[in-house]
Amino acid sequence: MINLFTFDDVTGNDDPEETRRPGPLWRHALWVVGITVGAVAAGWVAAAYRLGPAEYGIPSAAPGSPWVLLAWCAAAGLVATTLLRATAARIPVYAPGRVGFVPLFLGTRLALGFRPEPPILAAGAATLVAVALAWCVVAAVTHRRAGYRTA
Repeated sequence: MINLFTFDDVTGNDDPEETRRPGPLWRHALWVVGITVGAVAAGWVAAAYRLGPAEYGIPSAAPGSPWVLLAWCAAAGLVATTLLRATAARIPVYAPGRVGFVPLFLGTRLALGFRPEPPILAAGAATLVAVALAWCVVAAVTHRRAGYRTA
């Protein structure tokens, strides 16, 4: 009998978010591109306007072409989400999609809103990759410790 008031899934897995994600290479590539495109597009939409009318002195966005910034954000996002998905294919990683999407969305939103210089933009891209790498290291350490406990 299934208890409707528990949050366990039917298989008895206590945490369905933290599972290994095996599969063919095309599925991994589609996931990486989907998360990256979704986050960059959401950041672009969020940066396209700001709250407040123009007479209050709030500009809609900084002037300049957004294409170079979008390319930087997409490249950094592809690296970060590839790292997360490659790790999740081998060991359980908690919420790699959210960890890839949220920082990339925020970085894209800030980059398009303020149009930073290239060194600051590169530092932001490096921070995104460092966050993904740190999340993968935490997953690897947690997986290793869990493996020692069960052995």
